[in-house]
Parts: sequence; structure tokens; C-alpha cells
Amino acid sequence: MILPAKHLRHDRALIGVGADVLAVLDGPSSVSAVWDAVRAARARRPDASPLSFDWFVLALCFLNAVSAIELVEGGLIAPCGGSR
Repeated sequence: MILPAKHLRHDRALIGVGADVLAVLDGPSSVSAVWDAVRAARARRPDASPLSFDWFVLALCFLNAVSAIELVEGGLIAPCGGSR
């Protein structure tokens, strides 16, 4: 679930979805803006698997647990340490 495995492609593993999130998160953003950006980025890749909102939220929880993102004022999420 967290890491890719024999029956779980890298773009479906939480670490892969988390990488997609971090790639589009350049500063404080709303969850819905990040969701839209991740879906748009994945739509441009022909080999990307479909992504459900549930799996996206699990990736956000994972990123928060490993201190890669944080909740900032106003209910926005941002990379830890502020903007890149």
C-alpha cells in the first residue's frame, strides 16, 4: 500500500501518489486545488492509473505523517518548511 509491490504499480502506491502531490504543491494551497492539479498532471501521463479521491486523501495523510506537508492557517496544506 505504501510502497509498490508485485501487484501494486508505483503510481498507485501511496509513495507514488505522494510524489505527485509534492510535485504540484509549490506553496500553501487548498486540498481541492491540489486534487485538481494532481488529476491534471496524471491525465498528461498515458501510463498513469486512475486515482480516486480516497486514495489521494490517504496520500495526504501519509505525507503529513512523515512531515512532508503541514496544515497551515486557513485550512491550507503546504510543504513543510513553507514554500519551496
